Amino acid sequence: MSDQELEALLRDLESDRAERKRSAADRDNLKKTICALANDLPAHGCPGVLFIGVEDDGACANLPIDDQLLRLLAGFRQEGQIVPLPSMRVQKRSLLGCEVAVVEVEPSSTPPVRFRGNVWVRMGPTTVLAGADDERRLSERRRSSDLPFDLRGVRGADLESLDLEWCRSTYLPTAVSAEILAENHRSIAEQLVSLRFASSVAEPVPTVLGMLIAGKDPRAWIPGAYVQFARFDGPGLTSPIVDQAEISGTMTEIVRRLEEKLNAHIRVTSDVVGRSVEARRPDFPLDALRQLVRNALIHRNYEGTNSPVRVSWFEDRIEIWSPGGPFGSVNRANFGQAGVTDYRNPGLAEAMKNLGFVQRFGMGIEMAREAMARNGNPAPEFAVEQNAVMVTLRRHE
Repeated sequence: MSDQELEALLRDLESDRAERKRSAADRDNLKKTICALANDLPAHGCPGVLFIGVEDDGACANLPIDDQLLRLLAGFRQEGQIVPLPSMRVQKRSLLGCEVAVVEVEPSSTPPVRFRGNVWVRMGPTTVLAGADDERRLSERRRSSDLPFDLRGVRGADLESLDLEWCRSTYLPTAVSAEILAENHRSIAEQLVSLRFASSVAEPVPTVLGMLIAGKDPRAWIPGAYVQFARFDGPGLTSPIVDQAEISGTMTEIVRRLEEKLNAHIRVTSDVVGRSVEARRPDFPLDALRQLVRNALIHRNYEGTNSPVRVSWFEDRIEIWSPGGPFGSVNRANFGQAGVTDYRNPGLAEAMKNLGFVQRFGMGIEMAREAMARNGNPAPEFAVEQNAVMVTLRRHE
């Protein structure tokens, strides 16, 4: 935004597109504001702005605007507390004679945006908790836009295709705060729409996300939603097969069963250190395998392909193949860089975060690299193609 546009917003004390803060001391309050601006309840269709370093009346607060403050504000996006991730820019600007930090927040294309499970919106110049009607408006706006594949309805399915009791008892408490649940008198269809597990209240149809997370038989509706595991007694695909399995079910079931399978095949060797100390070391660290297979499940392409994620375990290496190449702002040049990420399946990423399978967005590959290094393994090798990504992990010496 130009200086003239920003100064006009800074002067307009009643605008629902602008918020002023004298400092960044109350971080949760800043994140609530970012969440509310991303929701853009009034449907302005243009950025909202958080000004830091000014008083409520727009006067200068004389706050030092340094690199540490700008990094702090930019880091809010990657913490995983605001989901889906907001599109925002952080800059130092000189406006109306003041040095201020400016956070421009773009309206989300997939509202409602939540901060710690709650939806926040702007009511005039104030940030408030959204009501049920506000959330319904945001959900309807999301459906009217060009939805990612994981948020589209599954034709022919109905709510009986979902495990509704699991949604109520297990998933809802992870995605929605206890205070909201205590006051929640909405129907199950309204709750599923709020979670993005269903496409509309009037004619509720399970979404791809709903099927992947809570479907009774996800693979019946999404043929590629499974993992093909094979353990070979040798260096190649023609070697004898020691173990193989097709692992399907909900995302929770796939992750649990696949990680049990991986853990069962890890071999631990003993190294004698000195005279009496024995160090036990696995041939592959489970933490690295865990991060990379979860990445493959979250970022893969579920549209237009029936291919599963493939995990092939050879004598000297493991190959994890995922259908779907780089997406959005990720390309071959920046693939795997810490903090560089985009989401083909934003609803799935959010759900996996709610379920505890993602600790921090954009850090899975970096955490896998660190786990491999600690265990003495070579760094993971990535082959990034237009329609697939394969990572190879090699055994330590």
